[in-house]
Parts: sequence; structure tokens; C-alpha cells
Amino acid sequence: MRAEAQAHADTINEALALLRRFLDWDRALRRLDELNARVEDQALWNNPKAAQEVMRERRRLDEAITATRAIERDLNDTVELIELAEAEGDQEMAADGTAALAELATRAQADKVKALLAGEADANDSYIEINAGAGGTESQDWAEMLQRMYTRWAERRGMKVELIDYHAGEQAGIKSATLLVKGENAYGYAKVESGVHRLVRISPYDSSARRHTSFSSVWVYPVIDDNIEVEINESDLRIDTYRASGAGGQHINTTDSAVRITHLPTGIVVQCQNQRSQHKNKAEAYNQLRARLYERELAEREAAANAENATKTDIGWGHQIRSYVLQPYQLVKDLRTGHTSTSPGDVLDGDLDDFMAAALSQRVSGETVEVEDVD
Repeated sequence: MRAEAQAHADTINEALALLRRFLDWDRALRRLDELNARVEDQALWNNPKAAQEVMRERRRLDEAITATRAIERDLNDTVELIELAEAEGDQEMAADGTAALAELATRAQADKVKALLAGEADANDSYIEINAGAGGTESQDWAEMLQRMYTRWAERRGMKVELIDYHAGEQAGIKSATLLVKGENAYGYAKVESGVHRLVRISPYDSSARRHTSFSSVWVYPVIDDNIEVEINESDLRIDTYRASGAGGQHINTTDSAVRITHLPTGIVVQCQNQRSQHKNKAEAYNQLRARLYERELAEREAAANAENATKTDIGWGHQIRSYVLQPYQLVKDLRTGHTSTSPGDVLDGDLDDFMAAALSQRVSGETVEVEDVD
């Protein structure tokens, strides 16, 4: 085959290999047979909750297996078509086959990412917490840019976004903010964004127009429902109330309606101020705490499985997962996967899917790459 067609075929085969590895193919086939047998058992339907869980697992597994088989079949058929066309000297048919492979490669990548979102909480809604690092106005402005980036990313995918908590910067930007993203697989996609994000640009706040480096952290954790039990002892909590800050009506800014909860054993702090009622803010903050503790447990499981530390790091140099360079050149580079974009404007406008896909794939493959940061 010509080089272009072979490159597309190689991309598809890589996606298929990752899918099979992730699914543990033989085990997945056996598990699907087991689930199909359980669905046929009338006793299952006497327990609606159990039936729902079985059907959810069955649907996800069946979709992944079906998609993998369809890609394999289409790949083989298209490669045979191209080889036949080249043997007969039919350049038009060979070109059509190459175009079909390109479309199949795009489909394979999309199906691969969808299949990778099979974690325990991947289908859930997600909290995205953003905190400015040291650096005053520069970092606070960068934190607000990140808030907008994730809002635009969610909107591009048809998800809904609510601002749960917001602390304005002293001159511009934000000190911190928490978004609630509601949509299918919101946590599964966003979870790979946890870490420190670095910005390099000519500062709009520097009269000498010097280049500045700013840091902000992003922390992602899933929304959990009542079916997931998280044990919290009231004696482990410190609950503080304070006056809400930022935009708001007369009531919200003049009463101690905002709530901050500190989980003493872990040091986790959550807060909410978007509701007028202190009671509602407390309930939302409590939900965030349950979610943070659950995410902590998931991270500990992953750390044990991968023998790596998945906890928060300092918001500063040496801990960043991605660098965004706006000056003197245009580049966004992920320091975990090596994936890059020369259109930082698009990335900051929410074009994050390729970065997320690369990070999700790396979690499954376990492969690490040596990536140098950009200046």
C-alpha cells in the first residue's frame, strides 16, 4: 500500500491493540456471556437496582466489543480493496480506499476513547476546582482563563456548567473557583486534567511588556450519588460560615450564607457560596466533600495499581502537567504524553479532546515518555 494508506492502517491497528488490551479481550467475551445469561434470569428483575447495574455494564461491554469487531472488519475489507485496486492499476479506487481508511482511523480513535471511559465513576458528573498559584494578579488571571477554558470545553460537548464556588482576585481574575459539569462521562474525560497548568506570555499587567510565567492548579473529582457509600464522621469536620464574595444580590453579600467544611483527618477543604440559603450551601459543600473523599479513594487504588503517586502537588515549577506558551511562539505541550498543539487560542477556547484522549490512552498503555518542557 502507499505510505498514506499504511499510516492510517497503522493508526487503526494501534487503536485496536489498545482496546483489546484495555478490555482484556478473552475475559471481556466471557464476561459478556455471563451478563447475557443474568439478563435472561427473571430473578434479576426482582432487584431493580441490581438489574440496572447489570444492564449498564452489559451495554458498555457490548458496545466496546461490537465497535472493536466492526473496526477490524472494516479495516480488513478496506485494505483488501486498496490492494486489489493497486494490483489492477485503478488509482481512483485506491484513492477512495485511502480516504475510507482515514475516516476509519478517526472513528477508531473516537471509539477507543469512548471505550476507555469505563472506570467506576467515569460516567458521572464532575467537579472541576481551579486554584491560582503564587504570583498575584498574573496567576489569578490565568486561573480565570482556565475556568473559561473548561466551561467552553463542556459547552462544546453539550454539557451543562454551574459555578459552585468563586473567589475573585484582588485586581483581576480569580483566586479559586469550582465548576459543576453535568453530562455523560464528564468525570471520565476531565479526570486527566488534574494537575498544575503553566502559562507563558507577555503580561498585560506589566507596563514594560515583559514575559511572565504563571501557574494554576486544576483538581477534578466525580459527583457521587446516594448509591455510593462514603463514611464521614461528624467529629472529623470543622464547619465555618462566612459572607459570600463576588457578584450577588443584596441578601447573598450581607449575610453569612457561605459555608466552608474542613475534613480534619485529610485536610480536604470544600466550600460553597452560590446559594442564598446557608442550609443549601452546606448541603452542596457536604456533597463536594463526599465526592473528594471518594475521588481520593479512587486515586489511592490507581496509585496502588500503577505504583505511582496520584495526589496533589505544589502549584509551581517542576510539577506542571501542561504548558501553554503564547509568546514568543504559539504552542501547548502536554508533559505527560508529548501531545502538542500550535493553536493555543483554540485550546484555551475549549479544544481539549485530543489532549484528553492522549492522556486516557497513556493510562491504559502504562507507557511513559520523556518530554522536555518548553521555554
